[in-house]
Amino acid sequence: MRRRTLLANLGMGVTGMALSAQGVPGGLHHKAKAKHVIWIFLEGGLSHLESFDPKPELNKWAGKTIAETPHRGVLDAPFTKQNVVEFTASERKLMTTVLPLQVGFQKRGQSGLEISDWWPHVAGVADELAVVRSVWTTDNDHAAQLQFHTGRHIFQGYYPSVGSWVHYGLGSLNENLPSFVVLGPPSPPHLGGAGTFGGNYLGPQHSGVHLASDPARPLTYASPEMAMGAEEQKRQFEFIGALNALDDVSDESVRARIKSYELAFRMQAAVPEVFRHESESEVTRKLYGLEQENTRAFGQDLLSARRLVEQGVRFVQVFHGYRTDGNGWDAHTELKKNHTRLCGEVDGPIAGLIRDLKQRGLLDETLIVIGTEFGRTPGVEGAREGRDHHPFGFSVVMAGGGLKRGVAHGETDALGFHAVVDRHYVTDIHATVLWQLGLDSRKLNVAGQQRLDQDYGAPIRAIMA
Repeated sequence: MRRRTLLANLGMGVTGMALSAQGVPGGLHHKAKAKHVIWIFLEGGLSHLESFDPKPELNKWAGKTIAETPHRGVLDAPFTKQNVVEFTASERKLMTTVLPLQVGFQKRGQSGLEISDWWPHVAGVADELAVVRSVWTTDNDHAAQLQFHTGRHIFQGYYPSVGSWVHYGLGSLNENLPSFVVLGPPSPPHLGGAGTFGGNYLGPQHSGVHLASDPARPLTYASPEMAMGAEEQKRQFEFIGALNALDDVSDESVRARIKSYELAFRMQAAVPEVFRHESESEVTRKLYGLEQENTRAFGQDLLSARRLVEQGVRFVQVFHGYRTDGNGWDAHTELKKNHTRLCGEVDGPIAGLIRDLKQRGLLDETLIVIGTEFGRTPGVEGAREGRDHHPFGFSVVMAGGGLKRGVAHGETDALGFHAVVDRHYVTDIHATVLWQLGLDSRKLNVAGQQRLDQDYGAPIRAIMA
């Protein structure tokens, strides 16, 4: 009891803080092409149709039902039923009246990648991108956020997240910082919550550590509630360590807790320094949009992500969507209004991150992933020009980390309904990330934990340089 009271007084309630210095026994499975990952997740469901997978047929058949078009077969495709597990009791109704594209597209860069006019800054770095246009998942509701990160439908329970597998496999490069950091407002609890960056059976030491891009308070409970000098605090930690040693430290949760406090103590000096953006040049601050109100918060997170990988952090997971809007990218109505605003928040900072990493020589060793839980329907929902959830085919954008540049891989059909060419379940994205980091997903196993074939995924070799 006395020890728990001392811990509470120190204000260090950071259960599950990530720290592992050893990783998988035996080291890398093969030569790595990347060292770090910046994993950007757009919560709510970005429309693939109005971003990276244009479908002119939507304009041609606007206002018609899909059954009235030459593409009526998409409604009878086996994927429509076989690959979807409904989260709600009632089955979601398919939206069958075609909604035209709500924005224009252009061919960008020397590669000619087609990117919508809502992404003008990202369009400027088109020749750095690898766009996978044929991703699919099985959850037709927003718990697909959990599935995108763990590979499992929420009905199957909680499993290790992709970031946790990276941490488990590679360990830490900086003993003063977590190897797996989470920035931005994460998924709500009913959509996966901390499960989207949790270690689950890998152990709490492999879970992500949620930080805020605020040098004054980057981690809740990371500083003592009462004023004390560094030497005094050090003596308290030594005393707590002695008390911990009286317990059975063979218990994994106890060992993880001990390591979490040790790391938290070291982080008190290291972490605030990472978030002191005023040390950056004015040019860099503008690159991330820190001078503009609509891009400032997300730009701060991406600048923090760059500074974290510079310091050796392996995996930085950045969420966007629920900071300024409870619905995020979930544009059931007024898609044009929703996506215009949200694209305006992320387009400049994402392009700025890519440019900044490249000019610093870090893009080749840093793999960027821009994902979302699913796409949006080709059909209109309601009378206010929105699109519904669409797990049958959507896009994920990647850059750097040893991937090909200026390429599009996979295809959806003419309406953007189903992934039909080079289909990739979400764990193929996981497997690709792991492979570039020198890890074979099929060799990442834990005794007593059965993994399904879909859990492993398969690296997307067509986009690897």
